Amino acid sequence: MELDALMLSRIQFAFTISFHIIFPAFTIGLASWLVALEFNWLRTGNPIYRNLFRFWVKIFAISFGLGVVSGIVMSYQFGTNWSRYSEFTGNVLGPVIAYEVITAFFLEAAFLGIMLFGWEKVGDRLHFFATCMVALGTLISAFWILSANSWMQTPTGHAIENGKAVPVDWFAIVFNPSFPLRYAHMVMAAYLTTAFAVAGMSAWMLLRHAHDAPEAKLAGARRSMSMALWFAAIFVPIQIIIGDLHGLVVLEHQPTKLAAIEGNWERQANMPLRLFAIPDEVAETNRYEIGIPKIGSWVLTHTFEGIVPGLKDVPAEERPPVLPVFFSFRIMVGIGFAMLGLALWSLYLRWKGSLYTTRSFLTAAMLMTPSGFGAVLFGWFTAEIGRQPYVVYGLLKTADAVSPVSATAVSASLITFIVVYTFIFGFGSYYLAKLLRRGPEPIEDLEEATLLKKSKRPFSVPDEGLDHRNPHRPQPAE
Repeated sequence: MELDALMLSRIQFAFTISFHIIFPAFTIGLASWLVALEFNWLRTGNPIYRNLFRFWVKIFAISFGLGVVSGIVMSYQFGTNWSRYSEFTGNVLGPVIAYEVITAFFLEAAFLGIMLFGWEKVGDRLHFFATCMVALGTLISAFWILSANSWMQTPTGHAIENGKAVPVDWFAIVFNPSFPLRYAHMVMAAYLTTAFAVAGMSAWMLLRHAHDAPEAKLAGARRSMSMALWFAAIFVPIQIIIGDLHGLVVLEHQPTKLAAIEGNWERQANMPLRLFAIPDEVAETNRYEIGIPKIGSWVLTHTFEGIVPGLKDVPAEERPPVLPVFFSFRIMVGIGFAMLGLALWSLYLRWKGSLYTTRSFLTAAMLMTPSGFGAVLFGWFTAEIGRQPYVVYGLLKTADAVSPVSATAVSASLITFIVVYTFIFGFGSYYLAKLLRRGPEPIEDLEEATLLKKSKRPFSVPDEGLDHRNPHRPQPAE
């Protein structure tokens, strides 16, 4: 592999996008988690929810800031390393990214300060509205970013004039064939990333403080873990269905990517479901293949006789790197089924009444804390590497999109990024870990303010889990 300007630019962009994507994936889900916590506090007056909100909003603030910083740095590369890409796509993708700034970034910026610092100044209703607007802003931001990226995967609604893509039908550009399911898949992935992070942190608190923490603190951990696992039990199966439907879109619009995902060299019906193999691109075959006959065709086409495209349908120079695509997809799917297993296990333990006391389950939930981040990263690796050798599928090859820069210049910027990212994100990650290790503040510190606000709650209904005559009474386990 030659480390020329093209390869170094690809490595640099992969490095920065890998750092960046984990923060939006977390904050999209975390913003909606904060909405759920604040709504439940306003509805019930239970101080557990307010305490959890105050804890997780700190995590959100740091993650949001790191996401903004990494996103700004990443965007500069479109001009420095990928100017020909910018020239080709600017008329189409420039306005789409501008819409994201106007509709999402400004919305988040307008209400983020209120959400973080204004609860004691603006009142419950306005603060809850601000939290909802921040959550809505993250979803709108994801909408435009996924629309732009999906257009690069399945470009429609454009024409080519003077070697540049120009818009013809904006509806077709925004709602291109792969966008709706990719957007749903990504948003659900972000929500599940947050759900398993919350469940894992809560499980860690229950394991670490089972005998030395106040009952009120353990009640908060149980409540947050319960909410996160209910969400996982409901939505992990839905995510698997969305992924299956998206696979049908990839089969139709990006057959070569699908062939790389499946390690399928020959166009065939009755394709096996390959559980493991080592694709050999030189020999155009798979080594040490383990598969289930015919099931691959059924999964991909929903019929056993369905024909699946092969990598040999196109010349070798038109194929993506098969090995990383093949394994990235299987790691993502493996993490997804591990999530499903933990969610089903949690339902069984609820039924037995031992969800919060089974140490093996709590340990497994704690180990699954980073699972959502891993699934998001390997999913993006599958999507982006599988699109190669094109940066805009079928229209612009990656080799034709790079700027006329020297390998030395790209090397210098890549080394600088590595050093700066290690410093900034190292300290950011350390502080996040410190906050997570500390956990929520003791609930008693918040009860006086909570009781003063109780009579003003806009969504007040009786909460059976809170003894209003004795607010210091421990909360029962769910």
